[in-house]
This record gives sequence, structure tokens and C-alpha cells, in this order.
Amino acid sequence: MMGDFNIRDSLWDPSFPFHSLISDDLIMIADSFDLALSSPTNPGPTRFSDTVGESNSVIDLMFLRYGSAELDNHSILPDSHLSSDHAPLLIDISIFNEIIHTSKLTINPKSEQETEFIKDVISNFKTIDTSNIEDIEKLEQVANLLGSIVDQAWSKNAKKSKISKRSKQWWSESCSQALNTYRTARSLKNWKSFKKTVKDAKRSFFDKKIQEIANKSQGPWELMNWIKKRKLPATEVIKFDNRPCLTPESLWNALHSSFNTVLWDA
Repeated sequence: MMGDFNIRDSLWDPSFPFHSLISDDLIMIADSFDLALSSPTNPGPTRFSDTVGESNSVIDLMFLRYGSAELDNHSILPDSHLSSDHAPLLIDISIFNEIIHTSKLTINPKSEQETEFIKDVISNFKTIDTSNIEDIEKLEQVANLLGSIVDQAWSKNAKKSKISKRSKQWWSESCSQALNTYRTARSLKNWKSFKKTVKDAKRSFFDKKIQEIANKSQGPWELMNWIKKRKLPATEVIKFDNRPCLTPESLWNALHSSFNTVLWDA
């Protein structure tokens, strides 16, 4: 989160001697989104004044996610503001190479392909000789052979499908057949039949999902959004000498000073 917040404060501008409660509110709001104020690697003004006698200021800020390994401190580019009176803020975002698969092999439940897959696996399992498993090496050979049989049966019977944002887990073989029937005849009757097939497939799929969750954890309420992790509400920051303690050093200073004052008074 970044931008021109138009707030001058001694927390991020050493040349400004005052602190504002509005800044505390801003930091607490950012904290509610798991964001923390980023310190620039080259501290300096972000806004340059054209008015004579008016000093430059720091009012452009950046907030980064707590504990983010990909994001680090930002930089201020004072020589790149050109005709603007604000300097750009720069941060490097690491982008890693990643192979994204756009297709996969699938076998729809209760389809002909699933039946043939099971038949192939069973028939080939029966041909394996398991009578001479006398040591770990031979056991590993049999286990590898079992895995090879499953892989070959899968490759033989699975259908290649393209992954897209429109991919639907509930789509079944009956939906494909009903759609092909409608595309061939283009009749209203076949269209209604296709819509009914889709509706039945959706209901069957989601009913099974609900049963799986209910039977696994005995908690069907886990389907609701409110069971998910919630962010903690913003809390009031600790203050010492009317300044918020936002770093371990400032917290230690507040504790140390308060403790010594109590001992001295006693």
C-alpha cells in the first residue's frame, strides 16, 4: 500500500518536530491489513516545494506485508521526479520462474474410462509373481512394478483436458454427451435435456462434497465463510511521552524509563 498520504509526522520525517494522532490511526489501519510502515533505504524528502521559505517534506509512504520474504525496504528516487513535485518510490518484486501446466490427464468418476482403467489395473496386477519376495530389494521391485502398471493404465485411459478459469469439477461425461446431442440437433427439447443434466450433475457433485466434509470433521458449518481465519481488530498502540512505540528499541526504552522512575520514586 503506497501513495501520497499528505500527512507530515516526525515518525517518518526527522525534519518535522511534531507527531499527529492521525498518524497513529493510519498505522493501526495498515496493521489491520497485516501491513507495516516501510523505511526507505535512502531517507530523504518525497515532496519538493516550489514555494520560497517552505521546506521539503516526507508525505509519500509505503506499507509492506509483515514478514514478507519477497519484499524489502523501498527506495526514494529524488532525481526522477521530473516536472512533478513528488519523488517516485521504488521497490523490487522478485519473480521466480514457474512452469504452469495448461492441461492435465483426467478420468471422470463413473465413466467408461474409469471402468477400463480399473479392469486394466486388476488384470495386470494378477500377472505379478509375489511368491518370491524374500528381501527388501525384491519388495521394492514389486512395488515399482505396481506403480508402473497404474501409470500405464492411467495414461492409456485418461483423457487430456485443458485447464482454464472456466474448468468445472462437477462436469461429468453425461454433461458432455448431452451437450454434443444438443449441438447436433439444435432443438429446444435437447437444450432442456442438457440443462437438466447439468443441474443434476451439480447437485450430485456438491451433495457429495457436503457429505465428505460433514462425515470427516462432523462440522458442516466449515462450509460457511465465517469459519475461516479472521483478522484481529486494530488495537491501541503503546505510547511513551506521547509517542507511539513502534519498534523493539522504543518499547525497551519505554519499559526501562518507566521502571527506573518507579524505583527512584520508591
